[in-house]
Amino acid sequence: MKKALCILTAIGVSAGLALAAENIKRASFAGQFYERDPARLAAMVDDALVRTAPAAAPEGKLVALISPHAGYLYSGLTAASAYAFARRRPVETVVIIGPSHQVAFRGCSVWPDGGFETPLGTARVDKDLARAVMKASGFRFVPEAFAKEHSIEVQVPFVQRAFPGASIVPVVMGAQTRRTIERLADALEKAARGRDVLVVASTDLSHFLPQEEAEARDAATVSLIRSLDTEALIRRTEAGDNVMCGGGPVVTALLLAKKAGRPRIEVLRRTDSSGFGGPVVGYLAAAVLSDAPPGPGPLLLTDDDKAELLRLARSSVAAFVDRREIVEDRTGNPKFLAGRGVFVTLKKRGELRGCVGFAEPSAPLGQAVIRAAALAASQDSRFPPVEPAELDDLRIELSVLTALEEVADPKSVKVGRHGLVVTQGDKKGLLLPQVPAENGWDRPTFLRQACLKAGLPPDAWRRGAKLQTFEAVVFHE
Repeated sequence: MKKALCILTAIGVSAGLALAAENIKRASFAGQFYERDPARLAAMVDDALVRTAPAAAPEGKLVALISPHAGYLYSGLTAASAYAFARRRPVETVVIIGPSHQVAFRGCSVWPDGGFETPLGTARVDKDLARAVMKASGFRFVPEAFAKEHSIEVQVPFVQRAFPGASIVPVVMGAQTRRTIERLADALEKAARGRDVLVVASTDLSHFLPQEEAEARDAATVSLIRSLDTEALIRRTEAGDNVMCGGGPVVTALLLAKKAGRPRIEVLRRTDSSGFGGPVVGYLAAAVLSDAPPGPGPLLLTDDDKAELLRLARSSVAAFVDRREIVEDRTGNPKFLAGRGVFVTLKKRGELRGCVGFAEPSAPLGQAVIRAAALAASQDSRFPPVEPAELDDLRIELSVLTALEEVADPKSVKVGRHGLVVTQGDKKGLLLPQVPAENGWDRPTFLRQACLKAGLPPDAWRRGAKLQTFEAVVFHE
């Protein structure tokens, strides 16, 4: 079932917006989604935090929480599970990212200063961080986006009780596109560097399905989140699939964890509204952690590791071409759990038949190889999809990438050692290290060809285009 979860209609500014002089967002949902009386609300939240407190918090850097945004009667204990997990950790500012349910717009709206009011008082907005995020992302303040948006407001009382004294940065995400998600993740990574910042991704799971169907769909969505399959989550979010209304905020959190190191998901609680009758809405509480920063330089792979990755790529191509199935990484190899950029190149009788990959870590290495192999066989726009009769004639080459490094001087690009990414505006082109060596290019030709690959003029590298290099461990069947 494909269904847009967020009903987007243009509305005007209402009384729920901030008072202009103070820029305080008045509470719009007290008495509806949560208790209006301050004493009763505080007691309710505190009790939920105590009831859901974990016996012991796992080690690792806490990057983000995933928390539902339904009425507290339905999802309050689930939301409390997320905040109870985090409340003993140092938190200076909480960035709350919620999907827009009412207003259609592109990008994100960032509340710039002032505060958010609830019956518990006013949560101060961290104006310095908010403005840093806006500067790094290019996003602006769209007041209408906050007028009647519950996905932000219902999180604030939990922030106030779990992290007394912490400030907030409210962010409403409009159209949940890949570009918006990646821009926000990049901006948050830069703006929050060196600070105790916690991101809260506000989302419910599937909406208004029969219980059995809702359970199956929510289990599949949680499996994608656990496996950090951001590519699949972005595709389903952009398509409007009925999997979760806040897919964009969730993927933003996952991408942040990948930037921080080796990401890991701790599912804390999953519930739904089935106990209240009628069609079901699903709820998830989860912690997004990062265990350790990735090591610099190429990944050290033994010959056995390389052979195992090649077998994984071949099984992925065969399964997708024959049955349109995506296989799983069941190797159990711990080296394949680290996030890495990877490209899969298919050749038929020595000629290129497909090449697709990810310049930056999009999933653990094993899963990234599986996904890139299936895409190389089916989604390289230069070639028709691979047919079953071609499988025996295909040879597979893998390129496992190091992290991208920005280039200040084009003369530092070394042919035969470096791969190259050229970016300008929304255009990006990538060439693997083996390409210039195979074609006998010198450095200027390499730079020109990378620009052309991006759809840019051949001299764009001289005219402000961003250059990034990487190295790769390259091996083939």
